[in-house]
Amino acid sequence: MLTAIIDYESGNLHSAEKAFQRMAREMDAGEVVVTSDAEVVARADRLVLPGDGAFPACAAELRGHKGIYDAMVEAVEQKGRPFLGICVGMQLMAATGHEYEETPGLGWVGGDVVKIAPADPELKVPHMGWNDLVIDHAHPVFDGIQSGDHVYFVHSYHFRVANPAERLAHVDYAGDVTAVIGRDTMVGMQFHPEKSQATGLRMIGNFLTWKP
Repeated sequence: MLTAIIDYESGNLHSAEKAFQRMAREMDAGEVVVTSDAEVVARADRLVLPGDGAFPACAAELRGHKGIYDAMVEAVEQKGRPFLGICVGMQLMAATGHEYEETPGLGWVGGDVVKIAPADPELKVPHMGWNDLVIDHAHPVFDGIQSGDHVYFVHSYHFRVANPAERLAHVDYAGDVTAVIGRDTMVGMQFHPEKSQATGLRMIGNFLTWKP
C-alpha cells in the first residue's frame, strides 16, 4: 500500500513525513512518500494534503500544480481513495475560503472557512497551542481517542461546516472551533497530528489503516 503526502510547495513536510512513516511501520501500513509527481499521486492508495499559510496562497499553489491537482481530484472524486487534509489542507476541502479575499475551495465538504471569533476578547487569534478535542460523531480515525484528548493547533481561520453531521469533532475556544471534518472517504484535521504527540500519532495510524 502506498500513501502519498502531496508536496505542492505550501509547507515544511519533514515532520509530517517522519510521523506518517513511523506509524506506517508500526501499523504495517505500507510505504509513505512525499511527492510532487502526478503519476505517484494517481497510483497512491491514500492521499494526504498538508498546508501552511493563507488559504488563497495554498489554493493558488495547489491549482498551479495542475498535474498533481487533477490526479488528486480524480483519485478522490472518481476512485474513492481515502484522503486526509491537514491544517490549510483541511480548509481547502471547503466550498469557499474568506481569508483576505473570497477564494473557491475544492467543495468536497459544504461550508466556509472564516476567521475565529472568540467570545472572550482576551483570547488571542491565532488559536495557538494545545486544546481538548470534543468528539461530535464517531469515526474510525477516533479509534482509541476520546473527548478530552488534546491536540496542537496553529491557525486563525476555521471551517464553519454547513452540515453538522460532517463536523466530527471540535474544540472550545470561547466558542466552538471545528477540529475534524469528514464524509465518505474524506477526513480533515485542523490541528497538526504530526505535532500532537500520542493522540496525533494514533490518529495518523488510524487513517493509514482505515478502510472506508
